[in-house]
Amino acid sequence: MPRHTTLIISSTGWTEITNADVTSLTFQNISGEDLLVAGAPDADPPANEDGALIYQPMQGELNVAIDDLFPGISAVRLFAKTRKSVTKVTVSHA
Repeated sequence: MPRHTTLIISSTGWTEITNADVTSLTFQNISGEDLLVAGAPDADPPANEDGALIYQPMQGELNVAIDDLFPGISAVRLFAKTRKSVTKVTVSHA
């Protein structure tokens, strides 16, 4: 299912930023808090922060293949969270 939106991400747990299995997407951290992004092979959130990537404010990816971000797992979903407060992430995928 396509997605093109802005999401609020908090530190209380992982939030899925995809809403279906995807192969590529665009996303950007558009607030002032670091964003942790983790790949997953299904709709279950990661158990911890192992292997998560950190995106600083205004960083993101443009139409990147999830396999390029997380080549060590068969990721088809992305999850995000912060460590302190809240942030916003814009995300778009087919």
